[in-house]
Amino acid sequence: MTTLLTTHDVARIVSTHGLPQMFSRLVDYLEADFARWNDFDKTARTAAHSDVGVIELMPVADDREYSFKFVNGHPSNYRHGLSTVMAFGALADVETGMPTVLSELTMTTAIRTAATSIMAAKKLARKDAKVMALIGNGAQSEFQALAFHHMLDIEEVRLYDVDPAATDKLAANLAEAAPKLRVVRAADTREAVRGADIVTTVTADKKNATILSADMIEPGMHINAVGGDCPGKTELDPAILTAANTKTYVEFEPQSRIEGELQHMSADFTATEFWRVIAGEAEGRTTADEVTLFDSVGFALEDYSALRLVRDLAHELKLGSKTDIVPVMADPKDLFGHLMGTKARQKAA
Repeated sequence: MTTLLTTHDVARIVSTHGLPQMFSRLVDYLEADFARWNDFDKTARTAAHSDVGVIELMPVADDREYSFKFVNGHPSNYRHGLSTVMAFGALADVETGMPTVLSELTMTTAIRTAATSIMAAKKLARKDAKVMALIGNGAQSEFQALAFHHMLDIEEVRLYDVDPAATDKLAANLAEAAPKLRVVRAADTREAVRGADIVTTVTADKKNATILSADMIEPGMHINAVGGDCPGKTELDPAILTAANTKTYVEFEPQSRIEGELQHMSADFTATEFWRVIAGEAEGRTTADEVTLFDSVGFALEDYSALRLVRDLAHELKLGSKTDIVPVMADPKDLFGHLMGTKARQKAA
């Protein structure tokens, strides 16, 4: 039988443990999995693009478990009363192929994306960072702000979005969820970024945009570029990446070359896969004045980590239900007999 974890189950897990603990636990899972990067069979996600959005499948596996996520990105979904991003995923046993967990991943992905940002910032941001600019105040923004506040002691967050209502929503939620976090509304991106230690961009529009221009970047900044995550969708002036004092880090380079800020760069542009920093094979930040960039497009290994965490926490709390998403047969070789027998019983009932 397969364990089904619904949105209600994940909400119960979060309400029991609290978001700060969820971020902390997931960062631990992420770091452990990134540290054994070479154990995984990896591939860039498969995407079906349209004029209005994208639907993607994101698989990864080691020698014990297979994981996948189905996820979309449709920036105009609010017009239909739907989230921009919706997702679900599964874990399966590699030895048998049996799906062991089927879980919601819309809410879990929001937590996982923020936790991944924290994993990177622990190695790339200055240790004395206190101020973050948050450009793009949509569904992911609360998670980014709260993760950096609770995990890296960010004291002030400056908000900007082209939609003032999005900023209203974010400011209200942060006032309730993190009363000690100082929230400042900026008139534009430039005002938000000026003097910030960390700059997080998490915009939704599917286009090549210049959310940050090179003249906005100051020595010592860490840029957490989250919104550019598919072909034709970027947020940064390419001159930021090519600046002499910028060090660029990615998740899985073959995917980032297609989807991330790297899609602007030539094939010989140098970027460091972040797992190498976790494994001690490459350096993160080494000086206070260098600029670090985490070109985060989202990678399947992060969903594998998140699925394992929610599975483990659900087990601890005795949450989830058992479902026969695949048939449980008296004779595993008689699928026809099982199907027809089931129909016969239903007709008799």
